[in-house]
Amino acid sequence: MEDIMVPVMLFGTLFIGLPWIILHYITQWKKTASLTGEDEKLLDEMHYTARRMEDRLNTIERIIAADHPEWKLGGSRETEALDYEITRRN
Repeated sequence: MEDIMVPVMLFGTLFIGLPWIILHYITQWKKTASLTGEDEKLLDEMHYTARRMEDRLNTIERIIAADHPEWKLGGSRETEALDYEITRRN
């Protein structure tokens, strides 16, 4: 009886149990790898807020540069173009 049980247990463990555990954790990993709708909404809001802050900072820098011609952006660097377009890709 023991001669039959050992190979059956080994076969079951190797060819049924182990792949089942591996596939289970792969599916769990794939479920958590994607963003939820709430996460995407939060990310969009953060992107919008960052763009608004960047626009405000650029406006402040232009005002300071207009009021104080000796002031240069970023210290001693040459003035760079402040207006640029960032395209968002999904």
